[in-house]
Amino acid sequence: MSYFVPARNVSAEQTIEKSKFIAYVKRVSSREEADAFIAEIREKHKDATHNVPAFVIGEKGTTRWASDDGEPQGTSGIPVMNVIEGRNLTDTAIVVTRYFGGIKLGTGGLMRAYTSVAKEALDKAGVCEVTDMLSYTVDISYTAFEKMKREVKKNGFSEGGISYGENVTFEIMSTEDQRGAVMDMIRNVTRGAAADENIAVKKIKGIREI
Repeated sequence: MSYFVPARNVSAEQTIEKSKFIAYVKRVSSREEADAFIAEIREKHKDATHNVPAFVIGEKGTTRWASDDGEPQGTSGIPVMNVIEGRNLTDTAIVVTRYFGGIKLGTGGLMRAYTSVAKEALDKAGVCEVTDMLSYTVDISYTAFEKMKREVKKNGFSEGGISYGENVTFEIMSTEDQRGAVMDMIRNVTRGAAADENIAVKKIKGIREI
């Protein structure tokens, strides 16, 4: 299973009819982390007219919440959350701070303003795909190390951590359906010296920017 999250924590700012809107985006992994982020922005902008939060959390986006924070009902929090969901993102929190500029925007104007600044912030944040992957850790000789690195790159797998001792402890990462190909590669490079029972395999979450 794969899902999508923001690549970076960013902010974006727009001035619309003299009101200043600042959208903050953060990748979060829990309701507690999202609440802490919202509290941080509210403290930073405690003099603002509104600090409108929204978040979607969980691999399937099952935890979601938004608040209008004093704006007319349905004009701010839900539009921001709709932007997150429209990008198929999860583990994403956004707080849009507004400093009122003296000109009322009306219901439609507010919805467009909050939507616009949230979209700009997510554009700046970029997107990462989180995918179920396998990590293989194997001890190999120094003579096999460089060949292993070349084979990993040639076959489109990923390098993980490397540590040096009497041998080199090398981590390789791949998608689950590539397991057989990775094991064959390790056997070929080490000429069978790395027995299957000596290769530690575990499931991990791999992340890459797209």
